[in-house]
Amino acid sequence: MGHRTHMRPTLEHKRIVLAVTGSIAAVETIKLAHELRRRGASVTGILSPAACGIIHPDALTYACAEPALTKITGMVEHVLYCGEGGKADLLLIAPATANTIGKIACGIDDTIVTTFATTAIGRGMPVVIVPAMHESMYRHPAVIRNLETLREMNITVVPPRMEEEKAKIAGIEEICLYAERALAAGPLTGRRVLITSGSCREDLDDVRILTTRSSGTMGRELALEAFRLGADVTVVSNTAVHGTVPAVRNISISSAQEMHDAVIREVGEHPPDIYLSAAAISDFAPERSPGKIPSGSPVTVTLSPLPKLINRLFGKGIRIVAFKLGENAEEEAAKLLSEPDIVLVAANRPSVMGADAGVYRLMTKSGSRPVSGTKSEIARELWNELL
Repeated sequence: MGHRTHMRPTLEHKRIVLAVTGSIAAVETIKLAHELRRRGASVTGILSPAACGIIHPDALTYACAEPALTKITGMVEHVLYCGEGGKADLLLIAPATANTIGKIACGIDDTIVTTFATTAIGRGMPVVIVPAMHESMYRHPAVIRNLETLREMNITVVPPRMEEEKAKIAGIEEICLYAERALAAGPLTGRRVLITSGSCREDLDDVRILTTRSSGTMGRELALEAFRLGADVTVVSNTAVHGTVPAVRNISISSAQEMHDAVIREVGEHPPDIYLSAAAISDFAPERSPGKIPSGSPVTVTLSPLPKLINRLFGKGIRIVAFKLGENAEEEAAKLLSEPDIVLVAANRPSVMGADAGVYRLMTKSGSRPVSGTKSEIARELWNELL
C-alpha cells in the first residue's frame, strides 16, 4: 500500500546506539540505520564478534556515516555513550539473539553489546530490544522468562514477525516507531485510543460498490502519533484497501455496518479513553441489486441514509474527536461541539480527502486555530491540541 509520504524528522537531535548481534537478520541493519538517520537521528553502530561474521563493520560505518565499533578500547566507549551524562539517548539492540537476550537478563557482560547494555540499564536510559531467532527458540521457557525479565527492567521488547517457523525481526518502520515511542515523554501512556480510519464500501450489486475517495492517511498518521506518545492504539479500517497500521492493533471491516459493529464491540470489551472518528463512514447505502445490473441502459439507484456511529458513543465517558468535511464544515463543527463528549472537531474542505497534505481548522469549546501541512504534521498538531 502506498503510504510512504514526506517523512517528519521524528528523531531529530537524538543519538541512537544501534547494537548488532549474530543473527542472520543483521543484514537488515544497514537499511535500519539509513531509516533512523532519515528520521533525523545520529546513529552509532556497534557489532558483537558474531555480528562481524555476518556483516562487515565497514558496511555499518557507511550506513551510519561514522565509524562502527567492534570492541571496547581505552576510550571506554560504553561509558562515553551510555554512562551517566553519556552521548546516547537510546540503545537499540537489533537484531537480538537468544544468546544476547539471556546474557542481558542475567547481567552477563562479555561482548561490546552486552557491556553497552549493562551500562545503559544501570544508567536507566531507554533500551529497545528486537528479537530475531527460530520460532522454537523463541518458545523456549528460558527465553520467555528472559524476555519477561527484560520487560521488568523497563526494557522495550519489539514483537517479532512469526513467519515460516521463525521469529523474524520486526519490520523497519515498526522498529523505528518503537524507538520513537521509547524516546517520547509518553503523555498517552496507559491510555486506550480507538480510531476509525479510511473508507467503507457499500455493495450496489455483486460487482459494483459505492465508496469515497478517502485514502486512510489521516487515520493512519493519528494512530502512529498516538503510538509514539505511548497509547494502546486500535484502528478499525478496511485493511484490504488501506493496509494495516504497524505497531498497533488492527480490526478489518468493509461496510459501514461492519464498522459500526466493530466499534460498538470494541467499546464494550476494551473501553477507550479517546475515540477519533477519522473514517469517511458511508452516509448512505444503496438498495442492493442481486447479480450484476445490466449495462447499456439508465439506472436509478435509491440511497438510504445510514445512522451516525458517533451518536451511539455519547454518554459513555469517552472523549470524542470528530471530523467534519464540507463547504460549511466550520458551521457544522460548531454545532457538534455543543455535545458534551465531543472535545475537538477537525474541519476541512472536500479537496483534502485523499490528499497527503491540506488545511484544517482545529476547533474546541474554547476556540479554534488553522493548521496546515502534511497529514503527519496535522496529526501531531491535533494531538498537541488534545493534550
